[in-house]
Amino acid sequence: MILLDTNALVWLHRDSAALGRAARRTIEGSTVTHFSTISISELVIKNMLGRIDLPGGDRFPVAFSDAGLRELPFTSAHATAMLQFPALTRHDPFDRMILAQAHAERLTLLTADATMLALGENWIRDARI
Repeated sequence: MILLDTNALVWLHRDSAALGRAARRTIEGSTVTHFSTISISELVIKNMLGRIDLPGGDRFPVAFSDAGLRELPFTSAHATAMLQFPALTRHDPFDRMILAQAHAERLTLLTADATMLALGENWIRDARI
């Protein structure tokens, strides 16, 4: 099972070439592919700042569920799991929360975030490959 970081979620939705072949194969082979409520919050904030159009337009965020993805709500157990990554204390809070969700739920995380990839965890995979 997989959790898509926000960048991977947007790339998948837009069928962007930025999402690598191996990442696509991982998604296709997964029984369940999740997106996080944290990603929805991040996209809404970026939209409010004028940085991004909401994926799916008027169908946001239902477009993700319509595409067969499963929403993963952020829980107190996920928040507590952030304690497992003290080196990321000053890193982007959205990324820290999504990482904690993947860790707590034992999911493969697809991301392009260099800081998270540098952790060297085998369950954190590069979405660009």
